[in-house]
Amino acid sequence: DHEWFKSEAKVQTALKDFDAVIMRTDPPFDMQYLYATQFLTLAQQQGAKVFNSGQAMRDFNEKLAILNFSQFTAPTLVTTRSADVRAFLKKHGDIIIKPLDGMGGMGIFRLTESDPNIGSILETLMQLDSRTIMAQRYIPEIVHGDKRILIIGGEVVPYALARIPQNGETRGNLAAGGRGVAQELSERDREIAETLAPELKRRGILLAGLDVIGSNLTEVNVTSPTGFQEIMKQKDFDVAAMFADAVVSWAKQ
Repeated sequence: DHEWFKSEAKVQTALKDFDAVIMRTDPPFDMQYLYATQFLTLAQQQGAKVFNSGQAMRDFNEKLAILNFSQFTAPTLVTTRSADVRAFLKKHGDIIIKPLDGMGGMGIFRLTESDPNIGSILETLMQLDSRTIMAQRYIPEIVHGDKRILIIGGEVVPYALARIPQNGETRGNLAAGGRGVAQELSERDREIAETLAPELKRRGILLAGLDVIGSNLTEVNVTSPTGFQEIMKQKDFDVAAMFADAVVSWAKQ
């Protein structure tokens, strides 16, 4: 309802000449994405202020990052062997499997021992034991939402966005049709977020989105975490202003 920018002629500008550069490219984290982070690291060496940093995005895989904080996770397996997944399924009876480079719920499957398609699903996802995946024990609290908790500049946003799956759907991701409900953080949510916040800041991660189901940390999103708009609309908390202030503060450091 207002003109907040105007288009002008395109010009080429060195990244170091901007006050800040924001990396907001969606996964998958493929080779093209890797190249982008490497170029951003080179730009940083020339004086560019990049958030999140290329190094942080390379080092902090969104799925594998939770292994640094195992005190907050459900039983988890990372493997290239379908036999390992079958053994994990036999032990837990109900599991989630997912690729390490996806987003928005893509490639996520729920498996139970009675599923007639176990072999086909594992072959498809693991590409005949040549692709590494993650398996996690199924967390029933997903029916109450996959909570997105935002950490900005080392500070925890006081509201989470619970992404509630549609009926008959396991995934709560908004991209998979989940319904976003903003809510205050629980004590457990805050414990997890306040434990991770200093480490994320130390690694140069200005913006992160933690995924929490029940009392379990399931992912640490550092590439393009969402949830700003829903929290702002439902709770009248200006997440965007908090982010902009953090960018200005970090760019001055």
